[in-house]
Amino acid sequence: MAKVLKKSGVREAADDVNVGADFYKRLDKRVQDLVKRAVDRAKENGRKTVKARDV
Repeated sequence: MAKVLKKSGVREAADDVNVGADFYKRLDKRVQDLVKRAVDRAKENGRKTVKARDV
């Protein structure tokens, strides 16, 4: 699966702290898992559109 997050966006969200290289990889994996679960839930409900309630 493609990378989901932009490093610049993560750095911005982290405010005034440094972000370790390993953090990006782990966070991206977590987001990918979240998206997959949301997609599965949408499909289970007969929808082709992922909505906020799927998260």
